[in-house]
Amino acid sequence: FAAGTGPLAVDAERASGYRYGQRAYLVQLRREGAGTALIDPIGCPDLSALGAAVADAEWILHAATQDLPCLREIGMTPTRLFDTELAGRLAGFARVGLGAMVENVLGYALEKGHSAVDWSTRPLPDPWLRYAALDVELLVDLRDALEEELRRQGKLEWAHQEFAAIAAAPPAPPRKDPWRRTSGMHKVRRRRQMAVVRELWTTRDQIAQRRDVSPGKVLGDSAIIEAALGSPPNAHALAALPGFGHRMGRKQLEQWQAAIDRARALPDSELPQPGQALTGPPPPRAWADKDPGRR
Repeated sequence: FAAGTGPLAVDAERASGYRYGQRAYLVQLRREGAGTALIDPIGCPDLSALGAAVADAEWILHAATQDLPCLREIGMTPTRLFDTELAGRLAGFARVGLGAMVENVLGYALEKGHSAVDWSTRPLPDPWLRYAALDVELLVDLRDALEEELRRQGKLEWAHQEFAAIAAAPPAPPRKDPWRRTSGMHKVRRRRQMAVVRELWTTRDQIAQRRDVSPGKVLGDSAIIEAALGSPPNAHALAALPGFGHRMGRKQLEQWQAAIDRARALPDSELPQPGQALTGPPPPRAWADKDPGRR
């Protein structure tokens, strides 16, 4: 790969819907003169030598901020990059998923069907490997076409500044109060109910980390919200709530009820405060609702 020429196409596959955390379970690379490589970062957890060999190349990633954290964990960090998803957004494309971009810009249809599989599976089936290899097959061509389109629109310098900012950004700090991102949290108004969400979320996270499974496979967000709103007094009442009764043993019910009881026993001074209002701009999807005059 060091002897190859031109930019380096990079992709990584995670198993976030199945495993705890965001580690990489497959890394795909492609470069002119070097071909395509599929690397198992579980068998080869330190890829810093490979990262150093290609450090001078421009890396092409699609949605770079999603893959850079897991690549950094295994010793691969770019100094220069081109993000094809961000380039598509800057160029004004309505659909910026990799498949849609390849089809709209290059006229090819990428193979579908394996995007949500469990990439922690070993051995990885051959059809999955072919699918993964195709993810980097056309990234260089896509990059070149998007660069030309951005140049035509007078936006290429903007894009280069954005890409440089992503490459230079330090690792994101741990998220404060991650339990507040529980889906359905907007229904929870009272501080005592918020404490139940926090306690259940924390208990779930500890179990998921210990078992190395996705937290959603331990207990769904909707069940956490139901428990916070219903505040069941005992495990029997908890079992009647959606998300708890089906196939859940007594021991499991008692562990969740214990978490609820801990939240119920907290003094008022230890209850969480309501979430702070955002001080920055709203997320893009909310612009039309929040400030329609500034779209």
